[in-house]
Amino acid sequence: MWSYSLRSLPWRSKVLRAALSVTSRHHGSSCVGVSGRKWVTPAGFDSGLKTYNSLTKQKEPLILAREGVASWYSCGPTVYDHAHLGHACSYVRFDILQRILSRLFGITVLHAMVITDIDDKIIKRSWEENVSPAVISTMFEEEFKRDMLSLKVIPPAVYLRVTENVHHIVAFIERIIENGHAYATKEGDVFFDIRSIGDRYGKFVGAVDSQGEAGSTNKRDSRDFALWKPSKPQEPFWDSPWGRGRPGWHIECSTIASSVFGSQLDVHSGGIDLAFPHHENEVAQSEAYHQCDQWSNYFLHSGHLHLKGSAEKMSKSLKNYITIKDFLQSYSANEFRMFCLLTKYRSAIDYSDSSMSEARSSLETITTFIHHAQAYMKGQLQCSPVQEASLWERLAETKSSVLKSLADDFDTPRAVSALMNLVYHGNCQLQPVSRSDGVVRSPAVFAAMISYIRDLLDVFGIDLQHRKESDSESSGGSLEAVVEQLTRFRSEVRAFALTRQDAPTVGSSKKPGLYPERIPLLKSCDTLRNDLAPLGVLIKDRGATSTWEITTGKQREDEEHDMSR
Repeated sequence: MWSYSLRSLPWRSKVLRAALSVTSRHHGSSCVGVSGRKWVTPAGFDSGLKTYNSLTKQKEPLILAREGVASWYSCGPTVYDHAHLGHACSYVRFDILQRILSRLFGITVLHAMVITDIDDKIIKRSWEENVSPAVISTMFEEEFKRDMLSLKVIPPAVYLRVTENVHHIVAFIERIIENGHAYATKEGDVFFDIRSIGDRYGKFVGAVDSQGEAGSTNKRDSRDFALWKPSKPQEPFWDSPWGRGRPGWHIECSTIASSVFGSQLDVHSGGIDLAFPHHENEVAQSEAYHQCDQWSNYFLHSGHLHLKGSAEKMSKSLKNYITIKDFLQSYSANEFRMFCLLTKYRSAIDYSDSSMSEARSSLETITTFIHHAQAYMKGQLQCSPVQEASLWERLAETKSSVLKSLADDFDTPRAVSALMNLVYHGNCQLQPVSRSDGVVRSPAVFAAMISYIRDLLDVFGIDLQHRKESDSESSGGSLEAVVEQLTRFRSEVRAFALTRQDAPTVGSSKKPGLYPERIPLLKSCDTLRNDLAPLGVLIKDRGATSTWEITTGKQREDEEHDMSR
């Protein structure tokens, strides 16, 4: 049978660790002070935000060890199958949180993520496919990374594979044994000794009622969990002081997070299903290794994604999942991000066509407002006098409300609500009229509103200028220019057709109104407008001028329905 060679830690993690060391500030020992499960407010720099901490089950001020820098570790995927929307929801939600920290509050996020590339499920899949585990893990790791990029998730500063860090894991386990918190069995297992840490176990749930992991009967306590386990025949293995084997599940994250960030971690994130036992065991291992009382200061957990009508989370094991690739055949990354923004990151979220339609509708409402505001700024949309002072005041209130909302445990639903309220009031001022001669115009306030809306959506990772690659390839980048020229020509023809006859002179047989011979031109303009709507080009006539926009999906159906009434 084959084995893995032990390779050194990738250089990127060393660079990341060095960056932390350079920016660090000494605050005294982090390994003294508390007993039991009490959480201590960290020493450091107050970010001005509050976040819900799963360690305390309440909102806490987000205090960072280094000014303007947040160390952040997240559990990555076990790469044995396609990533699905349940995974996407968690990664996109935390990507949004990190973007808010960095782009709105000026905090540099140093993010490291583990890739679990050796696991029982990977081994089983490799047997089924008759290939090595390395082939399975490499294939699905690369697919995962492509999926994340397609959803516009910013990659971590470093991805770290378990198989490249086994030598660090072995050393980590040896230290825990030396510190009196783990023991080896004659069969080659190494277990963490829960009793050795007393009532410190159970930070996320009550440890008394917790069920231990299945496995060896030689454990001292049923709650003890594996740090190292002997490999079975035909399984990958690494040499260790306890014989040939491979790491347990939980130890990989403690080791790799510590190899990058040391004994102090600001934020640890993951899905709520990982809180117990995975994160519970991570904390126990890490604090036993570092001999400290508080390893990670904050744990952030995202809520499950459910198929609407189902109480069960979306899961590979339950076979009730939708792959990211399949999802993106029907919806865009922008729409999925808006879907995530409309609920709090730590709440469960129901996925359905109706919930996706709500997200799509919100984006289309924003896009339509921007088109109308731009048409007003160009002089193509004639309106009644705009209450400019009121809009400036509304914009300032929105900025303040959004900032307060996002500083309060990243409350994106409240922030989006404030943004949509701004759009509503902007639309109220853009009521078209047939003539507006002599009316004072106020384009600057709409320019400010558009800039703010775009900037905020960019913080969330939503780019309103984004088009699917297939669209841009098929159009060669010229579709919008073609539509602009077509609309301009149609407007000139329509203006000519709408020219009215002069008042008739005495004795003349002519009647006032449109020139009869030009009416067919007007009808042709209307036909062109109606024919283009199903193709995704929406032309709106506004008096003598016209505006246009490229539409998709639900918005197109709604507009066609309006035209048919």
